[in-house]
Amino acid sequence: ANVDLLLSCGEIISASIFAEGLQKLGLPAVALTGWQCGITTDDVHLGARVTGVQSEKLFELLGAGKIPVVAGFQGVTETGKVTTLGRGGSDTTAAVLGVVLKAERVEIFTDVDGIKTADPRLIPYAPTLKVMSYREVVEMGHMGAKVLHPRAAEITMEEGIPLQIRSVVHSKGGTTVGRGFKPKTAFGAEEITDRVVTGIAHLGKRAQVRIEGASDFHSSGVGTKVFQILAEAGVSVDLIYLSPDLIAFVIDQAKVSMAHSVLTPLGLNVKIRAGFAKVSVVGAGMHGVPGVMARVVNCLEGEGISIYQTTDSHANISCLVLEEHVSRAVHALYREFQLDRI
Repeated sequence: ANVDLLLSCGEIISASIFAEGLQKLGLPAVALTGWQCGITTDDVHLGARVTGVQSEKLFELLGAGKIPVVAGFQGVTETGKVTTLGRGGSDTTAAVLGVVLKAERVEIFTDVDGIKTADPRLIPYAPTLKVMSYREVVEMGHMGAKVLHPRAAEITMEEGIPLQIRSVVHSKGGTTVGRGFKPKTAFGAEEITDRVVTGIAHLGKRAQVRIEGASDFHSSGVGTKVFQILAEAGVSVDLIYLSPDLIAFVIDQAKVSMAHSVLTPLGLNVKIRAGFAKVSVVGAGMHGVPGVMARVVNCLEGEGISIYQTTDSHANISCLVLEEHVSRAVHALYREFQLDRI
């Protein structure tokens, strides 16, 4: 709780400075903390989820002709403890307030001119996507893209409120996120269509865990126990493979020591190897389209990049590769799916 209180200070300072700047322009702005705005959360510190908004203060200010400037990234539990919403939490705050206010749209201003088809740090010339579906943005966020927090897209998707990702520097361009748009509402873009692959995301600093030693992980109940003790230790797992004689999954590299300590007492053969990354192709249109996995595998194999594990959903295919191969993998998949032509 003390750390959350400390971390919330930066957003409060920013909100206060911004409100003062608006006042100097003759605009009646009022800065509010997350809790003054009535944002309540669960009690998961450093990664809380919003549970509700007591919006009376917000509507009172708006009714009086004031401009509320709400500090993002923060809230308060029912017992009065300050919480923070985790990385990208200000996006979530904006989305929540957009829903409460029944906004026409939610605009997120950032340091890039929208969501790119690939990480611009690896591919500086990657084009900006004019329109994306909610599903694609959520998948990109969960797979490692950092422009928009996926929870913000999930919240606005529930109410059908469009999101616009725009640059603080350039007045034109940007990415509009939603279910579909007429040309005038999406920066001149055409209506959203499901492309097979929309973009590529990557997430580094992963570790692979492989567990053997049980006669049958299913019938013995050991498999369930493995995942239960990891959950109790706060270790999140990804790319899960489960068979009668092998459990394999991926964790954050920072959690390797914790995973070792809780799994060792089980007396199983546990091997944990760090130095991996997850590379994902994302697209709402890939579901049910044959051959996408074959193209991904052939592309990476053609570059001499080994795949250590895979998983997929209706809108993404993810591959575990060595972290030193991430840049080559992203460039190869970018070419394979012609993401310069989006």
